[in-house]
Amino acid sequence: MGVLKTFFKDTVIYGLAIVLPRLINFLLVRLHTDVLPNERYSENTEFYVVAAFFNVILTYGMETSFFRFFSKNKEKKDVLSTAMITIVVSTFIFGILLFLFRVPISEVLRINTDFYSLLVGITLIDTLIVIPFAYLRVTGRPIKFASIKLINVFIIVLLNVLLLSKTYGSEGLRSLFSVENNVEYIFIANLIASAVVLTLVLPYFFKAKLNFEPKILKQLLNYGWPIMVAGLAFVINENLDKWLLPQIEGEFINGAYSACYKLAVFMTLFIQAFRMGAEPFFFNHSDKENATQVYATVLKYFTIVGALGLMIVVVYIDVLRPIFIKKESYLLALDIVPIVLLANLCLGIYHNLSIWYKLTDRTRFGMYISLIGAAITIGFNIIFIPKIGFMACAYATLIAYGLMMLISYILGRKYYPVPYDVSRIAIYLIISTLFSFITYYLFDRNILLGTVFLLLFIALVVFLERKELKLILKKT
Repeated sequence: MGVLKTFFKDTVIYGLAIVLPRLINFLLVRLHTDVLPNERYSENTEFYVVAAFFNVILTYGMETSFFRFFSKNKEKKDVLSTAMITIVVSTFIFGILLFLFRVPISEVLRINTDFYSLLVGITLIDTLIVIPFAYLRVTGRPIKFASIKLINVFIIVLLNVLLLSKTYGSEGLRSLFSVENNVEYIFIANLIASAVVLTLVLPYFFKAKLNFEPKILKQLLNYGWPIMVAGLAFVINENLDKWLLPQIEGEFINGAYSACYKLAVFMTLFIQAFRMGAEPFFFNHSDKENATQVYATVLKYFTIVGALGLMIVVVYIDVLRPIFIKKESYLLALDIVPIVLLANLCLGIYHNLSIWYKLTDRTRFGMYISLIGAAITIGFNIIFIPKIGFMACAYATLIAYGLMMLISYILGRKYYPVPYDVSRIAIYLIISTLFSFITYYLFDRNILLGTVFLLLFIALVVFLERKELKLILKKT
């Protein structure tokens, strides 16, 4: 239990470093939806869809590879130096190519040429800071990590308010930029914030001696390229809907869908916070005797917390929604929220289960699983968006992540058996889903009934886990 206590402590610290900035950043949804019409908000979404693809390609799995080999390699400085040199050189080359072919690339990606340079600038900088941030995480420096993340989001929020807000905006600051479309202010704010972060992490580029080891690079690339392909598949799973919707249903619908999709951010933030603490922990703890038992316990409590999060957001969505989205034109896609929340919970469980192929160096399986999910997403969206509209996107996400979760569990039993408490996990997942969907869809978001269901679920958890919870509390 001492190990779990340390894990949860680290997860909370790293979680705050990710959740707090993103939660603050999420508050910008209210500003953006108040200021931008649906069509402009759709443009903002499409911009960051392309940015997500660029980020995966430009980092080519190097972050996870760095975790793996920095943790197990005795010559840690050589791993750091090789990874750093590789990322810097490849980013420089990619940057030249992206600018040289900016016209055909921007046309293929349907990105406004005025936005394209900002897009490339943001993604190049974000690629350069990947290894410094990974180094902070793997060497256990959460305070430094959190401080830089908070500075980044503070700059983004401040500039968004000054550039976009009708009440607190600064005409003097706006006059510095020649902007015809006010959505461009969002991208300018992001670029400036990313540049400041790069300045703050520059010292870490000089921590490693210029020692390039081809052998280490080969290991990093062999381990990382399937992760890159899996990352591309994940971006398809997460973002293809927001890419296809404007073409099939129009920018107005995509703006509403994208805004309501953001209401699932609470589950996304929980998963991201968990991964920040879990990934280094899983690698560093893999050689311990009780490793598999610890992994099993972690997944069970991850599911419990995720299921609670699902129910809380669904039950109190009418309380939370006005805080982030007020304009009625964005609310026509609100019914996707419970489905997207459940889909992201399945994705979080999948990330837990994926430790088997990362620890056994079978990252190609992660690639195969993600490609299956991507194929489902592509096929389902193309076939069903014309028939049932934006709801097809939510269903596609749920089916893809649910199937990925099941496949990973089945394969993990063969290659890296972990004694997961499947019956308990299934009980929590099924009951929380039933309670949430009954409350939202059958009883039209009845808060009183939802609260009763929520209390019943908590009581069930306390009853089933009472012995283990007492032990954890005693240790604490």
